Amino acid sequence: MTTTITMNIRTLCFLITSSFVCACAPQAELVKTRTDLGDLRAEMKSMKADLKDIQGVRSRIDQIDANVKGTSDLQKTVADQGARFDQLTTDLQILQGKIEENNYRIAEIAQKIDDKTFKLSELSAKVEELEAKMKGAAPAEGEKKTEAKTLSPSEAYQQAKADFDKGNYDLAIAGFQNYLKQFPDSSKADSAQYWIGECFYSKKEYTKAIEEFTKILKAHPKSDKAAAARLKIGFSYLNEKNNAKAKEHLNKVIKDFPSSKEAELAKEKLKKIK
Repeated sequence: MTTTITMNIRTLCFLITSSFVCACAPQAELVKTRTDLGDLRAEMKSMKADLKDIQGVRSRIDQIDANVKGTSDLQKTVADQGARFDQLTTDLQILQGKIEENNYRIAEIAQKIDDKTFKLSELSAKVEELEAKMKGAAPAEGEKKTEAKTLSPSEAYQQAKADFDKGNYDLAIAGFQNYLKQFPDSSKADSAQYWIGECFYSKKEYTKAIEEFTKILKAHPKSDKAAAARLKIGFSYLNEKNNAKAKEHLNKVIKDFPSSKEAELAKEKLKKIK
């Protein structure tokens, strides 16, 4: 009896253990499945993050491509503008050359007009003199002075300029002063006045040079010699050790004639003045 009970108990335990094992097997599989699912979700989440990073990289690449294209377009635009600027510079140089050529021709024509006017004046004086002789009257004092004018305006100017070029400054001063006295309204009046100033500057008589150059600025403010006259006034004051006045006039050259070669010279000189 006892043996039977013991066997039954063992059998029951076996059955209970088997049932428990069978019940545990699906439970362990479920836990493993859940774990695998969690890992898969984590992996998918990581993949999504990687995908987002990849999309960000692609976006940056697209932006870089756009920037590169924009840079290329900008470089092309800059190159086109550079080519246009070069062309404009060339055109400006050609135009400047034509202007200088035209100015030279105008100056020549003006001198010829001066000479023609002088010759007409001489002819008129001679006609008046002949008429006076025919009437038996003596020529007037002014008519005698007319006879003494043997040089035309261009000849008188060139002679004085030749004396300057040779370093005969006193003769040049006399020549230019005589030119201004005889032909005060001629086309070269401003140039003659300028060379008088240059004569005194070359003689290192700077106070006198300033006086003569100033006459140009007062009588011929629009003259082609105005910038050079203002520059030489500045140089003259500098030679007299009057740096304050020198700076004043050199700065005025830069202000009044910004595109002139005299303005460049004034800038260079100002850099050396303490």
